[in-house]
Amino acid sequence: MARRRERGLSLVELLVGAAVGLLVVAATGSVVAAQQGAGRRVQTEARLAQDLRGAAELVARDLRRAGHWAAAASGVRRGDAPISANPHADITATSGGAAVVALSFSTAATSATGVDDDERFGFRLRNGAIEMQLGAGNWQALSDAGTAVVTSFSVVPHVDEADLSTFCAKPCSAGSTTCPPRQQIRSYAISIAARSAADALVTRELRSVVRVRNDVVVGSCEV
Repeated sequence: MARRRERGLSLVELLVGAAVGLLVVAATGSVVAAQQGAGRRVQTEARLAQDLRGAAELVARDLRRAGHWAAAASGVRRGDAPISANPHADITATSGGAAVVALSFSTAATSATGVDDDERFGFRLRNGAIEMQLGAGNWQALSDAGTAVVTSFSVVPHVDEADLSTFCAKPCSAGSTTCPPRQQIRSYAISIAARSAADALVTRELRSVVRVRNDVVVGSCEV
């Protein structure tokens, strides 16, 4: 009886199998690497968005409070007594590479007719970070340029006016520039754009609108 010959794998078959195995391993590795990269990108995007939201909320908080005056009763006319103007009424905002927002509000139960140094607040863009002013000359970093590089920051005002002529005892003269008094309803559009310091391809822009709670009255009735 003839002996049955046993045959193993040839060298070519071994090489082909090894090549196929390497291709499978390489494809699996690339998929895993892509998933890990996508996961890191999502985490980076989430952190950047969170940083922008936190900065915008702090800017909006102070803008809402801007103009608060503890001595507001001094601005109400009582007979012939003189009235005082709200020293915190002005809000200044400049945009661009050196964007600055300056505002003030009362921080104590009583307030003088002027603005104390500890009542001055504001925000500015400097060296890729938003800084917050806490008192005259006291600037502190609000965002971290090591994680989020702020590329643009702007606070754009929008003013609506409400006619208050119905509160005047007599009609205004023709051509008057001060009568009737008008209530200014102020709002500000906040825009912050930034890129991740870890990945320059990850960018985000946040926009929001905030209304100032303390309205300003300009003009006056004729006496």
